[in-house]
Amino acid sequence: MELRHLRHFVALAEEEHFGRAAERVFVVQQALSNSVRNLEEEVGVPLVLRTTRRVQLTPAGQEFLVGARETLALAGQTVERARRAARGEVGRLTVGFVSGLAFGGLPEIVRRFRELYPNVSVDLRELTAQEQEAGLRGGQIDVGLMLLPVRAATLDSRALWRQPLVAALPAGHPLARKRKLKISDLAPEPFVFFPRQLRATYFDQVMRWCAGAGFTPNVVQEAIEIPTLLSLVAAGVGVFLPIEFFSRLQLPGVVYRPVEDAPLVDIVAVWRRDEGKNPVVRAFLSVAEEMLGAGSGQS
Repeated sequence: MELRHLRHFVALAEEEHFGRAAERVFVVQQALSNSVRNLEEEVGVPLVLRTTRRVQLTPAGQEFLVGARETLALAGQTVERARRAARGEVGRLTVGFVSGLAFGGLPEIVRRFRELYPNVSVDLRELTAQEQEAGLRGGQIDVGLMLLPVRAATLDSRALWRQPLVAALPAGHPLARKRKLKISDLAPEPFVFFPRQLRATYFDQVMRWCAGAGFTPNVVQEAIEIPTLLSLVAAGVGVFLPIEFFSRLQLPGVVYRPVEDAPLVDIVAVWRRDEGKNPVVRAFLSVAEEMLGAGSGQS
C-alpha cells in the first residue's frame, strides 16, 4: 500500500467525483480510478459505491477514510520532522564553555539560539579549554567555546570575536591613575595567571609579549578560572592580563586599563571535524557569530 493510493482515495472521498478528484491530485481520471481499485483489492473489501452521478463510501470505506487521513497526517509530520532536523531545528546539543563567558557572551548566544530553535535541547557544561578538547575528542560535547583555537587534526575552530589584552589592576594601584599603559609599566609587578599546562597557547602569547618588552612576568599566584584570577587582583595579590571582553566582569576592587600594542586573542568555537555538517552544530555556530559579531575565519 502506497501513500499515493491513500491520497487518491481521500481526494475521491472528499470530492465524491472521479474527475474532480483526479484534477485535485494532478493525475488523469483513469489513473485515479485504477489506483482506488488497486487499493480495494489490497484491502479486500469494496471502499466506494460507484454510480453515474456521484461516488459514495461504503461503511468499510468510511472507516478506512479515518485511518487514511491519520496515516497521511502522520506521514506529513514525519517528513516535516526530517526536514526540521536537516535545518538544525530539532535535536540535542552539548556545549562546553570557559567560565568567563558565563558573564557575557554565552547568555546572549544561548538565549538567541533557544528563541530560534526551541526544539533543540541545549546542555551547557563549564569546562577548561583542555577539558573541552578532551570532551570534543571523546564525544561528550559537540561544541566548545574557549580562548584561542586548538591545534588538532580532528578538530575545527572558528573565531567568533577578536579582542586585545588589557591590564586588570587593583583599584588603588598607582598605575590605575593612567588612562593607558605600556606593557613595560607592568614589569616590576607581581602577576596572577593560569597554570601553563591549562592554557599553554594563551600563556605563551603573554610571555612572548612581555619578553619583547624585556621582562618575564613574576607569577606569584596561579588559578584556573578568570573570575578567580580577578578576585586575586581585587585582593591586591597581583596584576592580570585578560582579554578586553572580560572587562565586563566589574568586580569591586578591580579596574581595567588598555595597553599599547596589545596582542589580539580570539574567542573561538571548536567542534569535531566530522560534525561540521551536523545541522544543529551549524545552526549554533551561526547564532554564536551573530551574537558576538566576529570574524568568520576557520582553522
